[in-house]
Amino acid sequence: MSGPDPKAIRADPSVLAYAADRPAPTAGRSSPFSQRSFRFQWPADLAVSWAFEMETLVLGWYVLIETGSVVWLTAFGSLQFTGTLISPLFGVAGDRLGHRTVLSAMRAAYVLLSLCLAVLALTGQLNPLAVFVVAAFSGLVRPSDIGVRNALIAATVPPAQLAGAIGVERVSMDSARVIGALSGAALVAALGMGPAYVVVVGLYLTSLLLTFGIREPARPGEARAKASLLSTWRELGEGVAYARATPALLAALWLACLANFAAYPLSGGLLPHVARDVYGLDRTGLGTLVACFAGGALLGSLLLSLRGVGARPARVMLLAAGLWFAVLLAFAQAETALAGMVLLLLAGFIQSFCMVPMQVLLLRITAAGLRGRVMGLRMLAIYGLPVGLLLAGFGIARLGFAATATLYAGFGLLATAAIAWRWRAALWRMGEAR
Repeated sequence: MSGPDPKAIRADPSVLAYAADRPAPTAGRSSPFSQRSFRFQWPADLAVSWAFEMETLVLGWYVLIETGSVVWLTAFGSLQFTGTLISPLFGVAGDRLGHRTVLSAMRAAYVLLSLCLAVLALTGQLNPLAVFVVAAFSGLVRPSDIGVRNALIAATVPPAQLAGAIGVERVSMDSARVIGALSGAALVAALGMGPAYVVVVGLYLTSLLLTFGIREPARPGEARAKASLLSTWRELGEGVAYARATPALLAALWLACLANFAAYPLSGGLLPHVARDVYGLDRTGLGTLVACFAGGALLGSLLLSLRGVGARPARVMLLAAGLWFAVLLAFAQAETALAGMVLLLLAGFIQSFCMVPMQVLLLRITAAGLRGRVMGLRMLAIYGLPVGLLLAGFGIARLGFAATATLYAGFGLLATAAIAWRWRAALWRMGEAR
């Protein structure tokens, strides 16, 4: 069987960027913690991820108990992602103003919004309407956090340390999911909603203060022009055009959208319903379900941070996506809490082998001046999550969880195969560029 055309490889900008950005075989693999900025960013991101997970679990359970409706639960989950449509604009702002500046402003917003809920909870004025309003405002900003933080890592960490930094970042996110899920449920049970939310405010504030310590280097020879509406849309258009012209990048973005639409609702936003209405568990049981998925993801991220994503991240990403949906197909049929927990643990482990290589791939094949815009497009893919949640809510109300989850996982499996076939040449070529 003949290999890929060398001329085609040289002509493909994604392969050129990928090959140029890969560390030489003899390059040292020093830790990303040797970089001062990463030593500040890692604990800052850990604190904000911990706060995200505590907040999501506590408020999701509160909405389900107060309203008694899975439709309202999915509506709450969807509101947290209202800003996905404007995520590319955060990327443009990061490329223009600096990613640290944008990230600091975003985290200041988290502090103010969580403080509002803490005051309402402490004074006994908290109600579902207030939760929905704050979730809507927070959702304008929160979906872009991961994209901006990854673009900042790429700007402050040398290329030879990038894969390790992304792996460590993913480990911190997954460990925060485990700790946040368990501690969030425990804090509310022991102290009540108000004191628990004071802890959330403290975590957001800690993250903001640590973010101020990050030093983002100025890109040489680049002048930041005065922003205008026309220039903003032009720069956004450049990011879209770059993605459309880079087949491997386009495939990764479509796979990200698919994962958010068909996979994450089953192992995230719908878990309060699964815990209470399918398995008959309480708030602590919900925390355990969330921690199982997050624990599996943590194990996968730890393994990847130690071993790396390998020479063919695109192939690993696609294979893991297929296995992920297959496990979710089994989870849809699980009738006991123990079986569900085991399958969630396995699903979390496998999804790390999809999402971590995807992040590394996106950052490696994207030109430095366009990383913010491309990561903004990556965050735009999260819009599949609120759409998937809302449709799942109506599907569960009519068909039940098992049938709806089976349809979602089956669709995800077929769509993954379609993506692998449609962009097979570009994705397989990535690992063969030397």
